[in-house]
Amino acid sequence: MKIHEAAENYLECILVLGKEKAHVRSIDVAHHMGVTKPTVSFTVKQFRENGYVEMDEDGFLTLTPMGLEIAERVYERHVLLEELLCAIGVDAETAKEDACRIEHDLSDVTFRKIKEYVQKIKEGK
Repeated sequence: MKIHEAAENYLECILVLGKEKAHVRSIDVAHHMGVTKPTVSFTVKQFRENGYVEMDEDGFLTLTPMGLEIAERVYERHVLLEELLCAIGVDAETAKEDACRIEHDLSDVTFRKIKEYVQKIKEGK
């Protein structure tokens, strides 16, 4: 399933915030991403309509299984790419920014090969 980069960033943000705090609201996403609350509200409405996110009566956001699958895929790519970039000498801030851009454009084949390569490095092969 292919969705736009911006949508992937929102889903990844909800996942990351969910790891940091018990409940995630639209305002948390807005602050984290540096966008306005109305922008997040519009996006969350679309996500709810498309089955990526649920919102309870208190305004707390939860990723659906479909939204969680996308968010975890993007997050895994981000973490691994950031780790690889830092390992080759890129400073942490640049690695974080570059990983965020790269994570969306890599094919599954290329990512899998990068993942295998990083695993070999960790194992000392």
